[in-house]
Amino acid sequence: MKKDSPFSDLSLEHMIGNLLRWGVILAAAVVLAGGVLYLIQHGTDHADYHDFHGPLVPLNGVSGIMRDAAALHSRGIIQLGLLLLVLTPIARVILSAIGFIMERDWMYLAMTLVVLAVLLYSLMRIP
Repeated sequence: MKKDSPFSDLSLEHMIGNLLRWGVILAAAVVLAGGVLYLIQHGTDHADYHDFHGPLVPLNGVSGIMRDAAALHSRGIIQLGLLLLVLTPIARVILSAIGFIMERDWMYLAMTLVVLAVLLYSLMRIP
């Protein structure tokens, strides 16, 4: 970073490391909570393998996941944890871009924005 920058490369690396660490911990905690809730709600259900029945509530979109998690449905909470896990590296790329803006390093900012665009595009393509 430049000398007039309020923080150093090392502090940015620490912030990114903490973001990744806490993002994964939060995602794991949410998935664990959803798994425990699922076992409480369905742990004694008898498995019927003769006919396949998909989930009644579509959990393939962010709005469906949020709605299901807000209703405290276990599958929605598990999906929310997985969504948080996917969003963690995206937040890391955004934080890196902010650091490159503060550093005025336009070449690395451009590369970071390309990576962010690819990540966001790939998420939009998920049905």
